[in-house]
Amino acid sequence: MKTNKNISAIAIMKKKQSIDKEGARLIRALIIISIIGLLAMFTNKASAQVRFNVQGDLVSSYVWRGMYQTGASIQPTLSFSVENLSLTAWGSTDFDGYRNGNIPSANKELDLTLAYTFPKLGLTVSVADMWWAGQGAGKYFDFNNKTTAHHFEASLAYVLPVEKFPLSIAWYTMFAGMDKNEKGDKNNYSSYVELNYPFSVKSVDLNVTCGIVPYKAPQYYTNGFAVTNVALKGSYAIKITDSFSLPIFSQVIWNPRMEDAHIVFGITLKP
Repeated sequence: MKTNKNISAIAIMKKKQSIDKEGARLIRALIIISIIGLLAMFTNKASAQVRFNVQGDLVSSYVWRGMYQTGASIQPTLSFSVENLSLTAWGSTDFDGYRNGNIPSANKELDLTLAYTFPKLGLTVSVADMWWAGQGAGKYFDFNNKTTAHHFEASLAYVLPVEKFPLSIAWYTMFAGMDKNEKGDKNNYSSYVELNYPFSVKSVDLNVTCGIVPYKAPQYYTNGFAVTNVALKGSYAIKITDSFSLPIFSQVIWNPRMEDAHIVFGITLKP
């Protein structure tokens, strides 16, 4: 005979399972609605111009928000936009492939970002689906909030309306997916704030970055407020012919929280 406590526990468990299923359905619905919305806008070329971007970066190492991820990698980008709405697919894959038979070891990431910009306000809002489970992990289409390997993140970015001081600030928060506490029953809502200031010196484009984690976030190995990303990036286009230039860049990165430092060199290939 089941006790009232057992019945109550079963009811709570069923309720949690129902919430997880509803969350997975909501995520799928948002993805489908976003794709349908973009396709609908693309069909109306009379009122909006469709823009595509295809490019790839070859980098000496992959460092994300001040944290080392893997060694030399190829990082392709495919994006298309209509007016102020854009959908971007960005990925990163290193050259490890498979080792020791069928054991996967390659770092593989695929991020999908839907963004909308308000030019007059200098604001951009976006939602991203980040998946970095790695080569051979499988289960890409598992969107159950309890078992998924995806990280879902929302962001708000703002650029100061000052031409001579184009400082930008962006806030990122993971709101669903794998970013869980130790028990795996609650979201950590890990957040990251980044400031960027671009400027040029002669023919070199430079950018200074400062990234901080505002509160405890195991995702970034922090127990509270911490500076995790201080960087200086320089970009330059090497002229090959009158119609083709090869963009290259170097970036020095310091992570005070991890007491680590990196330097990355990259080449960008694009039409």
